[in-house]
Parts: sequence; C-alpha cells; structure tokens
Amino acid sequence: MRVKNLLTIILFLVIAGTSSSATLEELIGLDRVTELAAANPITEVQYKNPQPRLIPRNGELRRLISDAMRTLEPTFFVESLYRYQKPAPGAWTEAERNALYNATLAISTLEGIEYFSASRNRMRTFYETSTVIDGPDTKRPRPDPAYTTPPAELTIYARQKDLTFGDNLYRYTYYARPDSLVFVQENLTVMNVGLIRVVKKNQLRSVVAVLDAGDSLLVYVVSMAKAASSPWLNERAGRSFANRAAAILSWFTKRADEALIP
Repeated sequence: MRVKNLLTIILFLVIAGTSSSATLEELIGLDRVTELAAANPITEVQYKNPQPRLIPRNGELRRLISDAMRTLEPTFFVESLYRYQKPAPGAWTEAERNALYNATLAISTLEGIEYFSASRNRMRTFYETSTVIDGPDTKRPRPDPAYTTPPAELTIYARQKDLTFGDNLYRYTYYARPDSLVFVQENLTVMNVGLIRVVKKNQLRSVVAVLDAGDSLLVYVVSMAKAASSPWLNERAGRSFANRAAAILSWFTKRADEALIP
C-alpha cells in the first residue's frame, strides 16, 4: 500500500512538473529579462556560422531549431525575442491556450499586415493574400481551421502572395503542449525576387514559439534559410526577415489581445 501511494505521489509530481510553466528568468535568464524591459523586442541577425543567441531554455524548442539548422545549414539566421504581458496574471488556462492556438491558426488574418521596408524606407504590405488550402497539388482554398482541443501536432498548407518573394506555397506544422505553442513555416516553392532565385524550395524555416511564463508570454521568432550564395542577397534577405519578424510580432500581439482580453 505504501509503495502504491508513493508511486501515485511520484506520478502526480511528474505530471504537475511537465504542465507547469517556467518563469521568464528560468527561460531566458535575468539579464535578458532586464534587456526585454528596456528594448522590446530584441533582434539578432547572423550570416556566417550562425548559432542561436536568443533561444529560450526549452528542450523541445531547442531540438527543433537544432534539427532545422543541421538540415538547412543556413546562410542567414534572424531571431527575435518578445515579452507579451498577459491581461490577467497567472499561468494560462486551458481555454486561453486553446483560444490562442486557434488565433494563430487563422492564416487568413496575415493578409494585409505590413512591415517596414528598409530598401524603400517606408511601410509595405507583407502578404497581399494569405489563404489556407487543401494541399500543395490541388490548392483549393479552405477556411481557417479551428479546434475545441488542439491536437499535439497538426499540418496545414497555405498559399500566400508576398510582395517581395511572390506567390508561394507553404507547409505549416503546429505543435501544442501544456506550456507552449509552436508553429513552423516551410516553403514548398522557390522564392524569387524578380528574376533572381533567392531561396530554393524547402530551404526556409520560420518558427514562432509561444511559451507560457506565468504573468507573461515569451515569444521567440526565428527565420533561417539557405539562400543564394551572393553575400549581397543574403544580407538583403536577412534585413528583410528581421523587419518581417517585427510584423509577425505585431500580428501576434493583436491576435493574443483578441484571444485573451475578455
């Protein structure tokens, strides 16, 4: 009986430990927390032998990024770190997590968002169109999906017309955990700037990770690609994706406000 009770207690502690959220300090360290308070968000851009500098201390996320880097051997690597202050303190409820999951599934809401174009020195439309499709072969439009209970892993496809890189197809893979939501974008078509091929198909990964941190959500955005060998193209793509990360963070903030503010 004592052994059975002990095993029950251990099982409870394991479950509780895996479902509770880490603090900001545990995820990124006190120095980064202070830096986020002073500059919001933090962004790093690397071109040669990149290594993650802003990635939170989350084992699953780190494995995901490490695997992507090993596959791509990226020539540019753009990271952003952002703190979203929750409207109400405390770890997110299941209902809040589910609402936020469906908010990030709404690919159509990316349509019309803007980013700052460094080359034009003005705001510019990011995605002119953004639509969920049934698959990369048939490309039939579908409404944004929604789930009462998020699946642990989900793949959807999207067609998005980017005013810089053209009309492309993407695969989005979503991962839902008790303390995190992560989605990964991968290009299924060649990304061009005019007549210049910049990124071959399956050579881009953009990741958005949302980690529950009690009174805050920690948002980590990274884009990496094995781009054309020209240093000029790499730097141009890196600057572009840094500005696009800011646009994605702004989009996320609006989606989170709609999902979490009563």
